[in-house]
Amino acid sequence: MSGEIHKRFDRLADGYAAYRPTCPPELVQIVAAQCRRHRRAWEPGCGSGQVTTYLAEAFDEVLATDPARSAIEKAPRLNGVRFVQGDASRCDAPDGSVDLIASGQAAHWFDMETFGREARRVAAADAVVALWCYDRPRVSAEVDAVVDHLYFEVLDECWAPGRRYIDSRYADLVFPFDERALDIPDYRAHWKVDDMLGYLRTWSAVDAFKEGTGGDAVLLIEPRLRAAFRSDRRPVVWPTAIRVGVMA
Repeated sequence: MSGEIHKRFDRLADGYAAYRPTCPPELVQIVAAQCRRHRRAWEPGCGSGQVTTYLAEAFDEVLATDPARSAIEKAPRLNGVRFVQGDASRCDAPDGSVDLIASGQAAHWFDMETFGREARRVAAADAVVALWCYDRPRVSAEVDAVVDHLYFEVLDECWAPGRRYIDSRYADLVFPFDERALDIPDYRAHWKVDDMLGYLRTWSAVDAFKEGTGGDAVLLIEPRLRAAFRSDRRPVVWPTAIRVGVMA
């Protein structure tokens, strides 16, 4: 992840903490169940700890790293968890000491070559690597059309190249590990329209649009989104995909 992207996510940290959907606890439970041991987990790209809380329930120790200092500062203080500023290319865990390397909605920003080398260095025998992502939120045909207009048309030139891996749900992500199939639940929420608007403003491309034009891209679709939402709260689903591997 480049320095400019680091700065972008520093600016978005408040929004991430307030509006990003919560990881389903059962997703982390399913991933943790793939591990033979539960001594230590490394979570690169931890953000402000949306997944870390559940990792802390399954592992004796968690090392959670993120390049955005402001995200780390907003993370909760958890027993057995150490939050450290840093990217996915380096980890201060000892060689062969990590039983799970897990990351939600962040691996599309990784340099997978350097991450792969570091993951192999810190991984214990039979350690598990799990990288998952969630796609655009789905609510209804009307709401989805407004969200997709923002995503594909208004913000078309504003997405960083790594976003294409979200579009393919990580199918095209380089994954240099012994891969296994795993079924996981989707991310879900029950939101008001203001929650959705707050979430859309956490998109990196919305920040890039503001940087380039001075405007708020979400304001351009807000009237249509409010009209399409129709009710006080709506179920929201983010289709979720995972790549899971085991160290040989």
